[in-house]
Amino acid sequence: MDKNENSGLKVLITGSEGFTGKYMQLEMESLGYQVYRSGTDPSITASNYFFLNLLNVDSLRNCLQTIQPDIIIHLAAIAYVGHDNIQQLYDVNTVGTRHLLAVSAELRKKPKSILIASSANIYGNTTKSIISEQDEVFPANDYAVSKLAMEYIAKIYMTDLPIIIVRPFNYTGVGQKNNFLIPKIVEHFKQRKTFIELGNINVYREYNDVRFVVNAYRQLIETGISSFVCNICTGKEYSLKEVIEICEKNSNHFLKININPNFVRKNEIINLCGDNSLLKSVINPDSSYSLNDTISWMLNN
Repeated sequence: MDKNENSGLKVLITGSEGFTGKYMQLEMESLGYQVYRSGTDPSITASNYFFLNLLNVDSLRNCLQTIQPDIIIHLAAIAYVGHDNIQQLYDVNTVGTRHLLAVSAELRKKPKSILIASSANIYGNTTKSIISEQDEVFPANDYAVSKLAMEYIAKIYMTDLPIIIVRPFNYTGVGQKNNFLIPKIVEHFKQRKTFIELGNINVYREYNDVRFVVNAYRQLIETGISSFVCNICTGKEYSLKEVIEICEKNSNHFLKININPNFVRKNEIINLCGDNSLLKSVINPDSSYSLNDTISWMLNN
């Protein structure tokens, strides 16, 4: 699609004020989409912003009927694995998504595409080093269970709505909160601290760039594909030791790592790396961001 084709299409982003939402807005607007934002901050008064409570069907109905979106990008979620309010995890991630889809199915003019952000955490601990969409899921924490339940709910609505479910592997970038691992590490280097307390450092993850992720979301929407479940990944994994070494190289600073048992999560997932074959079969993922590029970007902003 070129910019002129997109200029008349209305996009609703739920969770638009979150880390991913802000980059999603920039990605869509750069291609000429008309973006509407939504979230839970009542102080925002922008004309394209809707206060939206996913647990309030009337709030959802008012938002969707007013906008009549061509595209919905559903990012609103409790996204922190260590979130301690379990009820809120399930209310927002699972029940809230069901409300959104139920109201979307009622619309006279149904959206052309609904992209729902799940998570690679649903795979849990597996003996496979590279995980594809066909592999079994073993969610190891409530966050992952809430996301998997959300996927099952979305599949119920796939006969009525054009739904894409994406399972992003770990990603990061400027603006992500410091209760996430990579921003926490980067902030310690930026402040030139002498030590950092971490949990289990013998874990391997993908650490992709948020700009890679939102670009993939947009491309998937533009294919017109539906009833589709896809990993958002690069297939490149790194140990925390490698992350620390990249930070040291880019900051010319060194710090001591102290292991804090309180930071070691129960049921920690040791390896989480994705097979991106399906993703590459339908779009051309942006491969321009290396982990070194992403960390350098974060250290300098």
